[in-house]
Amino acid sequence: MTQDNNNLIVYCEWDEDHVADVSLELLTKGRVLADKLGVKLEAIVAGHNLGEVEKELAPYGADVVYKVDDARLAPYTTNPHAALLINLFRQIKPQICLMGATTIGRDLGPRVSSCLHSGLTADCTALEIGDHTDPKTGKSYTDLLYQIRPAFGGNIVATIVNPECRPQMATVREGVMKKEIYNPDHKAEVINLKADDFVKPEDYVVEIIDRHIEQSKINIKNSPIIVAGGYGVGSKEGFDQIFKLAGVLGGEVGATRAAVDAGWVEHARQIGQTGTTVRPKLYIACGISGQIQHIAGMQESSIIISINNDPNAPINTIADYVITGNVEDIVPKLIKYYKKNSK
Repeated sequence: MTQDNNNLIVYCEWDEDHVADVSLELLTKGRVLADKLGVKLEAIVAGHNLGEVEKELAPYGADVVYKVDDARLAPYTTNPHAALLINLFRQIKPQICLMGATTIGRDLGPRVSSCLHSGLTADCTALEIGDHTDPKTGKSYTDLLYQIRPAFGGNIVATIVNPECRPQMATVREGVMKKEIYNPDHKAEVINLKADDFVKPEDYVVEIIDRHIEQSKINIKNSPIIVAGGYGVGSKEGFDQIFKLAGVLGGEVGATRAAVDAGWVEHARQIGQTGTTVRPKLYIACGISGQIQHIAGMQESSIIISINNDPNAPINTIADYVITGNVEDIVPKLIKYYKKNSK
């Protein structure tokens, strides 16, 4: 099967009976990038009882699906999955590989990129195709993957390129990219692979005996209304009003990293580069200045309302409506109004 296809491949995470949302989001973005490059979009999924997983992946644009169905590959363990990707990539030589910035992706991506000497950009917020000229050598490169992410504490947005080594690898957190059906009738070529052709017996040295997974009771990602508080809320008690407003609106409570680090709310509510990326219909930002890390996680909200005592707060530049004033004065008035006018 040795070939030099230079295609774009997405590692799709399989969890018992479904493909992770972040993988479908990356296929959606991967389809756009592959079309621009004029190459095929490929997917690899490894696990057990995969069934007809290609029918789930093809509508998102996958042209080729590599399936590796083996009981020893589920649940995920590091060595076999790393060996599978490293040895497969040595054969098919993809030019780009995308993974989710999940627990699995953060474990798997660096191992694969390190072994292949390819480099990896983590937690990208955007991916584009473009050209680059090395300022030192003057050498020009075309059709590189622009791996875009905040850097230096969010003070700049860095565009990272990998001109020489392949594959160009990047991880993206769930929710950063949109998940959209490319074509419900799109068909994918299925290539069934045997794990033993890529993975050595000693790679199965770790065996998972049992797993206990506690589902989070907080679901800000799928909430259509989010009331988020920042450091400007002032205290843990100040967040009581944020929770009341969210309760009246039937929404969820979000927070900035500063509010989470202060111990006012739990980390599961953190929105931004190091938290969750959300796209609600309504996002009410209370006492949030609008650092780039936070904006990266909510800027695609349909309607953004900013409540801030600083009229020049950065978040006001992306807000649809701005209410200038103190959070502790305005939020109680909103609660009172919505209680009175809600059915």
